[in-house]
Amino acid sequence: MYDFFSYACPEIIIGKITMIMNKKLKLSEDWSSTIMGGFIILLVILVYSIKQGMPWPSFSWTNTDELADRVFALDNLGHTLIVCAFSFAMVVISNLLSGKKLRNSLGYFVLFALTFIGMTIAGNKLMKDWGIETVIFNLLIGLFISNVFGVPDWVKRALSSEMYVKIGLVLLGTTVVFDKLIQLGTIGILQSVIVVFGVWYFSFWFCKKMKIDEEMSMMLSSAVSICGVSAAVATAGAIKGDKTKLSYVVSLVLIVAVPMIFLMPSLAKLVGLNAVMAGAWIGGTVDTTGAVVATGAVYGGEATDVSVIIKSSQNVLLGIAAFIISIYWSYKQNKGRSLAKTKYADKPSLKLVWERFPKFVLGFLGASLLFSFLINPVDNKPAMDTLKKMQGLWFALAFTSIGLETNFKSFINVNNRRATVAFLIAQIFNILFTLLVIYLLAALIGY
Repeated sequence: MYDFFSYACPEIIIGKITMIMNKKLKLSEDWSSTIMGGFIILLVILVYSIKQGMPWPSFSWTNTDELADRVFALDNLGHTLIVCAFSFAMVVISNLLSGKKLRNSLGYFVLFALTFIGMTIAGNKLMKDWGIETVIFNLLIGLFISNVFGVPDWVKRALSSEMYVKIGLVLLGTTVVFDKLIQLGTIGILQSVIVVFGVWYFSFWFCKKMKIDEEMSMMLSSAVSICGVSAAVATAGAIKGDKTKLSYVVSLVLIVAVPMIFLMPSLAKLVGLNAVMAGAWIGGTVDTTGAVVATGAVYGGEATDVSVIIKSSQNVLLGIAAFIISIYWSYKQNKGRSLAKTKYADKPSLKLVWERFPKFVLGFLGASLLFSFLINPVDNKPAMDTLKKMQGLWFALAFTSIGLETNFKSFINVNNRRATVAFLIAQIFNILFTLLVIYLLAALIGY
C-alpha cells in the first residue's frame, strides 16, 4: 500500500525546489498554492495512468465498533500517515516556492492531527444524514483550542489558511465540469443564471442597506446565491477577505442548512411541486452540496438527482462569478490606490489589475476546462474521486487553521449580528425568488 511514494518522492522534489530557491526564486503565496494545486492534479492523473489505486483513509463509521475496526484500524492509519506525509511535502514545497523557511512547516503535523479528528467526527453516519459538513467540526475544534488553550508560536507558523484554501479551490475545479450544466438543457441553465445573479444582486444590495462592509457583503452574497461554503471561500480568496469574516459566513451557511434539510421537502409538498420542480427548488436554495443531497433524499424519488444537477450547474458559475468579482475588486482597489497617491483619479492599468488578480481563479478555471474537454470524468472516475477527497482535505485543513487563528472577541461583533439578519433575509428571498423562477420556467418551457 506504500507504493505511492515511488511516484511522488518528497525528498527528490524538495531537493530540486531547494536548488531553485538557491537561485533566489521567490513566488507569491498566490502563485505557489496555485502551482501546487495543479501539480497535485497532474500527479493523481499520472498515478492512475500507471496503477489502479491510491491509498486513502476511510472516515465512515456508524458505531464505536466500526470506529475502532475501520477508522482506527492499522491499515487505515497507515493510509492516513501516507496522506499526512504527502500533504506535508506539498506544504513544504509551496512554502519553499514562497521563500519561507522549513521550520514554518513543522507545526503542520499538529494541524493535520486536529483536522483528522474533525474529519472522523464528520464521518459518522448521523452527521452525514444531517448533511453537516466536515469544515464545521474543523472550525469548531480550532476555535475551541485557540480560545481555551491558546496556540504555540511554532504551530501558528504553519497556519496558512489562505494557501490551503487556494490549493483546495484549484482542486475544486476538477469537479465543476461544464457537461453538468447542460444535463437539464436550457431550463437548467436559465434557472441557474437567473437565480445566481438575481439573488446575488439582492443580497449585496440588502447588505449595503444594512450598512455591512463590502468584504462581508460580497462573501455573504456569494454564499447565499451560488454554492455556500465554496463560494464564500472563493470570494474571500478573490478579494483577499478577512478570515474572521469568512469563518462567520461559513458558520451561518452550515447552521442554516441543517433546518432547511427538513423544511424544504415539507414546503415543496405543501405548495404541490412535482419531484422535478421540488428538486430544482432544493438545488437552487440549499447552500451546500451535502445538504442538497440530504434534502433531496428526504423528499425522495427523482428530486435528489435533479437537485444535485441544479446545484452542480450553480457550481459551474462559481468560476465565472469569482472571475468577475476578482476584476471588480482589483480595479476598485487599484483605483483607490491611485486616488490616494495623486490629485486626480487615474485609471488603473492592466498591469496593476493583473498584480492583484488572484491566480487561483486561473487554476480553478484551468482544472475545470481540463476535466470538461480533455479528460473524460466517467473514464477517470477513480482519479476524480481521489481529487474530490483531496479537495475536502485541503478545505478541512484551511478551516482548522482559520479556527486556530480566530479569537471569539473578534468573531462576535455588531457587524456580524447585522450580517446574520442580512443572511436570513437573503435566504428567504432566495427561497421565494427561486420558487417564482421555477413556476415561470415550468409555464414557459415545462419542467
